Amino acid sequence: MTNTSRLWKVLAILLIVSFGILLYMGREIYLAAPPVPTAVKTTTGKTLYTLADIQTGREVWQSIGGHELGSVWGHGSYVAPDWSADWLHREATGILDIWAQRAAGKKFADLDPAAQASLRSQLQPEMRTNTYDPGSGVVTVSEDRAAAIAVVADHYLRLFSDDPSLDTLRSQYAIKKNPIPDAARRQALTAFFFWTAWSTVTNRPGQTISYTSNWPADPLVGNTPTAPTFLWTFISIFGLLAGVGALAWYYVSTHGKEPAPAIPSGDPLRSLKPTPSMKATAKYFWVVTALFLVQVVLGGITAHYAVEGQGFYGLPLADYLPYAVSRSWHLQLAVLWIATAWLATGLYIAPAISGHEPKFQRLGVNFLFVCLLIIVVGAFAGQWLAVMQKMGLAANFWFGHQGYEFVDIGRFWQAFLFVGLMLWLLLVGRALWPALKARDDNRSITMLLFLSTIAIGLFYGAGLMWGRNTHLSMVEYWRWWVVHLWVEGFFEVFATAVIAFLFTKLGLVRAKTATNAVLFATIVFLSGGVLGTFHHLYFTGTPTAVLAIGSVFSALEVVPLVLVGFEAYENYKHSHATPWVAAYRWPILFFVAVAFWNLVGAGLFGFLINPPLALYYMQGLNTTPLHGHTALFGVYGMLGIGLMLFCLRGLGNLEQWDERLLKGAFWTMNLGLAAMALFSLFPYGLMQVYAAVSEGFWYARSAEFMQQPTMQLLVWLRMPGDILFSIGVLMLVAFVGKLWLGGGRRQEAQVPADAQPAARAAR
Repeated sequence: MTNTSRLWKVLAILLIVSFGILLYMGREIYLAAPPVPTAVKTTTGKTLYTLADIQTGREVWQSIGGHELGSVWGHGSYVAPDWSADWLHREATGILDIWAQRAAGKKFADLDPAAQASLRSQLQPEMRTNTYDPGSGVVTVSEDRAAAIAVVADHYLRLFSDDPSLDTLRSQYAIKKNPIPDAARRQALTAFFFWTAWSTVTNRPGQTISYTSNWPADPLVGNTPTAPTFLWTFISIFGLLAGVGALAWYYVSTHGKEPAPAIPSGDPLRSLKPTPSMKATAKYFWVVTALFLVQVVLGGITAHYAVEGQGFYGLPLADYLPYAVSRSWHLQLAVLWIATAWLATGLYIAPAISGHEPKFQRLGVNFLFVCLLIIVVGAFAGQWLAVMQKMGLAANFWFGHQGYEFVDIGRFWQAFLFVGLMLWLLLVGRALWPALKARDDNRSITMLLFLSTIAIGLFYGAGLMWGRNTHLSMVEYWRWWVVHLWVEGFFEVFATAVIAFLFTKLGLVRAKTATNAVLFATIVFLSGGVLGTFHHLYFTGTPTAVLAIGSVFSALEVVPLVLVGFEAYENYKHSHATPWVAAYRWPILFFVAVAFWNLVGAGLFGFLINPPLALYYMQGLNTTPLHGHTALFGVYGMLGIGLMLFCLRGLGNLEQWDERLLKGAFWTMNLGLAAMALFSLFPYGLMQVYAAVSEGFWYARSAEFMQQPTMQLLVWLRMPGDILFSIGVLMLVAFVGKLWLGGGRRQEAQVPADAQPAARAAR
């Protein structure tokens, strides 16, 4: 049995076992999810909330932006509070104030320490005792707790209206004035917020931990890290060290055994003639750069809302483009432009691999392009109408804002995009088919490329697995199938296979070497990547087994990243392998940047927040966007740009290929991203972590903490990095625009001056 055959068998077994566990644990999450009561009643029988209130409240929350306006259970945006943590702490202090007023005629804060300690000892049994009756589905609360719930609800009723007394707080939270004009909707929203807070503090039946494993941190109500949180943190670190050692041993024992390839004397891709469908992909790349530019503009607006919550340098922008909309569009555009770059690469590379142009392929490419434009315009318009409260709740689910970060477009647009991905799969598959049947050295890479194409098409369908009233724990389960497995998983496998194909076609890597390397890299990545999905679900109403599995396998996700320095070095060597390769220098250097940010963004900043104990305090703080920005753009964005540049070279217009613009774009984007991370997001996040550990998570996300001068200074310190990054984006847009406007003659690009004599000699 060949080494390649063994690797294929290992990959098949790995996927069967991993997805079997993933699906089985989905069932366990469904069974262990915190119950949604049929009613919340007082001990005297008064009904506070009903099941319909809670379900309607969640739909109201979704319609105003959901995760894009504050967070729930730690998932969402970072300017407004985490509503579950905020409600929990307000309710707890409300109960203490009621008791203090009854006992001493004072507020709790005005009591002496002994009196405070006495009341605190009564608080935890009051809030943590599980009074849910499985038979009737009713949760019963005391009269005192009901009074505290009414006080907290009144605060939210006024916050989400146009009450002038809370204008300042609304601005600090970046909430537009009167975000929910309908009083009935506001009342229902309080029911949903109560339930999310109730599930974070109520002990599971027969246990001493809450449904969310005692998250969020709030010592006042007894929410402190559980024993499994500590245990599995230590085990995950042990697993990481063991995995790093094993991979390093394997690398040292196998690296360098293959003979070096014979580098061609000229560019093998110069003879590649684009087919009509390959040429039709050019407009995808023009749109990619346009979407990227708009995304960066919206990112600047969204970041500025953290300082001036309802305006933009004095302009009342929130009246027309609220924070929830700008952030929704900013995140969706990030996924869309990166995904479009990769989809276009698939459409371009498939005929290039097979040398086959199927009938009507160009028509299919053009039709898919029109569909993507309709989806973008329709979905974004629907989100704006939803947040501006111009839709009914049923229409909002289908055409407006679903409220779930990264997958928050309306269900109709989700389904439309899924159909578009099926069309993309068909177009790529039919073009690849002759290559899949060929028995050559590239067959395994081609097969892996095709299988990742199938996975990309199908796994987006996980976003269609929930309905309007599906339990929030199950929505989170399926949502991370899309965000983690689709975006972070199979797109990376696809990109790895495409890069390997490009390097083999350029003659820089032997086909057999590339095949085994790609298969091995896929096995190592997916061995932690599939079950590592669970690290997003530690505190979303899931059983302890999710924490155990997620902690170990998410640590293994970091293992392959320890060798990305070697990957970067190998790619850098490719850019200097022979003089004619100088023309590919900047596309290859973007792949080098991918390796760097894989180590820093996905590796260092990712593992910073992955272990259970770390995430217990860091979830929902600015340590998350630190990882998100450096991984999403640093890895997947840079990868999309590198792939786009390779395709654009093959499409001609090389007389307009401006190395200076590419050089400037490369360095300013990378330096700008680093400055944004190190000068703003990293220190901001660490200060929030300190606040979460010392006071509680609610405090780390409170206006009281985040509006301090030091924290506001750190927000402003994003500006230098943002400006530098924006300059790089403009240079990239100028580069692509120059290609677009420069005509269609196919001519060799300029070779850097220091390589010109050698290049002439090579020719």
